Amino acid sequence: MSEVLFYHLEHQKLEQVLPLLLDKTLQRGWRAVVQTNDENHVASLSNSIWTWREDSFLAHGSKAQGNGEYQPIWLCSDDETPNGAQVRFCVNGTTAAAPEQFERTIYMFDGNDEAAVLHARQQWKKLKDTELEITYWRQDANGRWEKKA
Repeated sequence: MSEVLFYHLEHQKLEQVLPLLLDKTLQRGWRAVVQTNDENHVASLSNSIWTWREDSFLAHGSKAQGNGEYQPIWLCSDDETPNGAQVRFCVNGTTAAAPEQFERTIYMFDGNDEAAVLHARQQWKKLKDTELEITYWRQDANGRWEKKA
């Protein structure tokens, strides 16, 4: 069964949390797609993923580099999945067109942004009566994730 996870960011920024989750995704042997709302944010995310740790990097690509089928992580501003990803990350108010096609779909939203919270609530309501397994995760003050629903 496909899972949909909602990650409510309050104490860390997306650029701090996303690389950690992408690393865990790759450790499971899965590929990922990160969908954001515009190409400028694709470039910004790419930079933060390349520089997330001094001793490591996460191999990834976007339309700027091409060859999506070879990329373990694909960054995009639309609903493409050229790398056969098992996990889709939706950030900056994007929506997964078909979450049932993935092992996991992850909505990450900034809890300090009212529009982002509203979008996440709308997606939760839309998906709660489907066959998908849905969970909600919130950061504690130490940055650890707690399952709330």
